[in-house]
Amino acid sequence: MFSKKRTTFNEENLEEIVAACLKGREDAHRMLFGMYFPYAKSIATRYSSDDDEAREIINDSFLKVFKNLVMYDFDLPFRAWLRTIVVHTSIDYFRRKKKYAILSFQEQLPETQVSETIIDRMSAEEIMILVRRLSPAYRTVFMMYVVDGFNHREIAELLNINEGTSKSNLSKARIRLQEMILEENPELYHHYYKN
Repeated sequence: MFSKKRTTFNEENLEEIVAACLKGREDAHRMLFGMYFPYAKSIATRYSSDDDEAREIINDSFLKVFKNLVMYDFDLPFRAWLRTIVVHTSIDYFRRKKKYAILSFQEQLPETQVSETIIDRMSAEEIMILVRRLSPAYRTVFMMYVVDGFNHREIAELLNINEGTSKSNLSKARIRLQEMILEENPELYHHYYKN
């Protein structure tokens, strides 16, 4: 006859939200997800070629978050902990799906050069659209190295490739991005390819 009164948690206090999550409170799970979904999406989007892949990475990431929440250390920023999970989930996603073909570092692409001022004039959204068009191998190495700060040894270990392949894929990603910038801005073509 008597209903047990649910204890509430402070929606502004991460420790209380996490404690409620650990007690299995669905409302706390939804709250934590809602608070950090945009941040997780910004990371997953960088590693994915489309929104469906990004959603799958985000879902897998939050499953890991909720499964491992008991191990979260409140002395560390939650965003940093989440970022590590999303980056590693993105890497696992590509390894599991085997969507990328490891390209030999001996393969040669023509070199193009695009002025830094052209890139400076592009919005972050325009650059991310181009990055998402890179092959999964190039995009993954580019994001790991340029954005997430991994070194080539770490990339090689995480992707199970050699360091030379990591360096090659980064170089080719940069070249391909330069080519795409020129393709998107044909007026620059004559400036860089004068006879």
